[in-house]
Amino acid sequence: MHTSIDPIITVRGLTCAYGAIPVLRDVSFDVAPGEVFVVIGRSGCGKSTLLKHMIGLIKPVAGSISLAGRDIVLAMGDERLEILKGIGVMYQGGALFGSMTVAQNVGLPLEEYTDLPDEAVEAVSRVKLAFVGLERFGDVMPSELSGGMVKRAAIARAMALDPAILFLDEPSAGLDPVTSAELDRVIRSLAETLGITFVIVSHELPSILSIADRVILLDDKAKGIVAEGDPREMHAKSADARVRRFFDREARVPSPAASAETAPNTSEARP
Repeated sequence: MHTSIDPIITVRGLTCAYGAIPVLRDVSFDVAPGEVFVVIGRSGCGKSTLLKHMIGLIKPVAGSISLAGRDIVLAMGDERLEILKGIGVMYQGGALFGSMTVAQNVGLPLEEYTDLPDEAVEAVSRVKLAFVGLERFGDVMPSELSGGMVKRAAIARAMALDPAILFLDEPSAGLDPVTSAELDRVIRSLAETLGITFVIVSHELPSILSIADRVILLDDKAKGIVAEGDPREMHAKSADARVRRFFDREARVPSPAASAETAPNTSEARP
């Protein structure tokens, strides 16, 4: 993990609500450059709400969200666009366009936000696909990819503009344990080799314990953060009942080794 005195993300006093219904109150935390930072918690605790606020989809009731030193809550016009170009987002289902090849999907942000010629867009798209292990699949359609490959292609597209921060919404959702572990390795590799900062929403315990440098645990009753730290230490040592309820689910999650015997091989494109 890269370390720095100055955080790349700073959230202070964030309060979020849908109408009169509060979801999060007075939430504050920092994320260090190069960190794999995971937001965890049970369903309904506000994980997705927090992510939507951090990527600028929703304005908070109160508080600030600074990305690389600039407050996305206050920014407008060209300044807001520049902030958004400095982040990449992978949505839960991948959200690839079915009528475009994988390489065309990855190149879409370049077509939209740069003046690069078609040859350069194609070249950059291929490089991004190589980073996620899909260099041989640029010319295929999304429907020809397995679920895990769709997620990796979506990460490649999120990387198209060389953002410093990537936001991933439930990247392991719907994947078998073997495929999920492959995706985890891609995420760790990108963080360690390229220094990308990841903010990930997840409830998948094996993935959380594998990739996260640090987590925050949200709680629906507290409407905020109830624990923060290394998830492996929290899992092993925490006496907080709310932390134990979340991590003790592991006993009911099949181990990757056991699941590998029956899981289908999704590491290659489907015929």
